[in-house]
Amino acid sequence: MSKKKNESLEGNEETPDFEKALARLEVIVQEMESGKLSLEAMLVRFEEGQALVKVCAGKLEQVERRIEILVKAGDKVVARPFDEAEAGAAPEEEPAAGDTDPGLPF
Repeated sequence: MSKKKNESLEGNEETPDFEKALARLEVIVQEMESGKLSLEAMLVRFEEGQALVKVCAGKLEQVERRIEILVKAGDKVVARPFDEAEAGAAPEEEPAAGDTDPGLPF
């Protein structure tokens, strides 16, 4: 049964979407961590997992390229990589007059 799943992934021209691949990876990890699989079954799950990791990485690269294309600066589209640190950080504010350490919350 496991070999069929692995073979169907490899032989299937249509790859699963990111969410399905990630969900399957989570199941594979749970199965492998359970300690109930034989060595052969572990190897099959590992191979399937490796294929799914490639699918997920490819999908993430596609999304990253689309984000780079969509980032705008003024009237031009500028290819700028998505930076997670910038996405979560608030814009820096200028310190008020009399502030000695702008890093202090008061």
